[in-house]
Amino acid sequence: MGEVTMTVEDHVATVTISSPEVKNGLTAEMGTQLAAVCDAIDADRTVGAAVVRGAGGTFCSGADTRAWGVNVDPAGEEAYARTEAVYGAFVRVGQLKVPTIAAVRGAAVGAGLNLALATDLRVVATNARILAGFLRIGIHPGGGFFALAGRLAGREAAAALGLFGEELTGVDAVRLGLAWEAVADEEVEPRALELAARAAGDPELVRHALASFRGELGPPAVPWAAAVEMERGIQMWSQRRRQLRAQER
Repeated sequence: MGEVTMTVEDHVATVTISSPEVKNGLTAEMGTQLAAVCDAIDADRTVGAAVVRGAGGTFCSGADTRAWGVNVDPAGEEAYARTEAVYGAFVRVGQLKVPTIAAVRGAAVGAGLNLALATDLRVVATNARILAGFLRIGIHPGGGFFALAGRLAGREAAAALGLFGEELTGVDAVRLGLAWEAVADEEVEPRALELAARAAGDPELVRHALASFRGELGPPAVPWAAAVEMERGIQMWSQRRRQLRAQER
């Protein structure tokens, strides 16, 4: 029924979503696994960045709807808990203590798009299919979709995706600010790993920098003057650490 796995190499954790029968659709069990992987990354102070990817050339097709039955009450305790496990995992990804990159190949649809938007940066295939798709199947958007899309690309893009069912390519996503870079499909994961490796070279420092990044940009964002004060102590710490390391050489 699918699994979420993690490998670590050169201080970069690679998190893989794998459920090939449904193009990496997410189950509640996979949501629980993803949250556990995030806990493991946070606990390993040698990890400085994480890349989230889908197995088999597809990022994530959304929630695995095979568990949804016509006679299952979506507000019932069990169904509610299963949905919470999936959506809670997205929040957990967004709370990781290391910078995160989504390597988006194939499709990122519905809950899969939420997962991609929960990361700090996205590298996408030029021919990727990016689609909210909730209304197409007759359900209200979930997982905080409007907040995630709106903070990256603004109100217009969030409306186009979430209300009017627009489908984007990777090139469109970059143009709208939903992704950093669009590259050929076979280059997506190498490029994401390349970027992650830059951040991961100094895991201790990048964890501090990430806390400043999220604290300053939000949501909600803070004023410039407050940002200067937030950064001051950590910057002095990094300067002193740099001096000590130079003396040790």
